[in-house]
Amino acid sequence: MYARIIVAVDLEHVEQGQQLLARAASLLDAGGEIRLVHVLEDVPGYIAAELPSDISERRRAEAAVELRAMIDPEADIRIEHEVRHGAASGQILQAAEDCDANLIMIASHKPGLRDYFIGSTAARVIRHAQCSVLVER
Repeated sequence: MYARIIVAVDLEHVEQGQQLLARAASLLDAGGEIRLVHVLEDVPGYIAAELPSDISERRRAEAAVELRAMIDPEADIRIEHEVRHGAASGQILQAAEDCDANLIMIASHKPGLRDYFIGSTAARVIRHAQCSVLVER
């Protein structure tokens, strides 16, 4: 059904990411590609000043290891992974644009009052995506 799928993964909820990955594998065309994307939000400067200077690189390396661990080496499909920095919704949309994705898959929590004022990452991705978006709860 889809040749290139972006699976947005929140590493604080790995189980949801694994469920999304399994569903993506079932929707992928033969010879297609799945790209796991995790976005590290930027740390505000006043907090970053108190942290070790290499914290950003350590966070990136740890996230890459966790994404790699989600990939079954026996899988007969092409799965890439990448860690990005910035605003989650913008980076997910940029990753989809960069690889000309046909589908973005993202998990969503049950909305609360906060989401009505600032909007969730999934809601922003849905509003601005140039391809299909599958949101899983």
